[in-house]
Amino acid sequence: MEAVILILGLLVVAFVALGIYVSVKVIRAASRGVDRTITQARRAVEDTTLRAKSYGQMGVVGELAQLRLSLRTSMRATQEALQTGVTEDASLSESLGLFQRLSVHGRELDDELKRLEREPDKTTVASLLPGLKKRTGRITGSAESLRWAARDRARQFADDDLATLNEQIGVEAGALRHWTTEEPVPGHQGQAGTQGAPGGPGGPGAARQQGHWPGPGQAQGNGQGNGTGNGTGDAGIAEAITAADPRQRTEYPWQKTARPETARPETTN
Repeated sequence: MEAVILILGLLVVAFVALGIYVSVKVIRAASRGVDRTITQARRAVEDTTLRAKSYGQMGVVGELAQLRLSLRTSMRATQEALQTGVTEDASLSESLGLFQRLSVHGRELDDELKRLEREPDKTTVASLLPGLKKRTGRITGSAESLRWAARDRARQFADDDLATLNEQIGVEAGALRHWTTEEPVPGHQGQAGTQGAPGGPGGPGAARQQGHWPGPGQAQGNGQGNGTGNGTGDAGIAEAITAADPRQRTEYPWQKTARPETARPETTN
């Protein structure tokens, strides 16, 4: 009884622990989903704000907004391209590692541009704009280089795969049209006709190909005309097709009449 109670207690503890573990996993997954949603919403709001500033405001603030918008757009597009491509091409993992290192410099530049937007001294900010544009161009240029290299690699693989598939389809299409490549042997029909082959014109083979079988009279005529050698073969074919009537069988004088088995030999006294 104590053993049963112990087993039941262990099962209850196991179920409670499993429930707690599953609950923690669900809560963490939900929190990650909420954080991801919040991040995407914040990113969308920031992009909309930067787009509005770049088009609506002139001077230093508008230029800073344009730099931030181009930097964020280029880095986000490159990240999506590499992360999508690495699932199909493992060689892009090194490119993804290089992009992560580049992302560190991109985040630093974005934070610096964001601080300069709130800087009251616009003259100093204007003096820093050439250097900021140069840094932004270097980072976005490197990101675009990685992105287009990954796209060209994927396109090249697709072209190679398509070329191989076209070759295989061409071979299969040629195999399906095999009858167009077969040519008749020259002189084959002439030799068959002159030699009197079964497939030649006028022979029994031609009659069989046309769907007509020679009758008994034709078979006997062929047998008598060809002599003893060919007569047995043609007559055998005719008899195999049409059974001979025993009542019309020709008897010769030298053939003896079969004696019945019940007949007994006569005895002489």
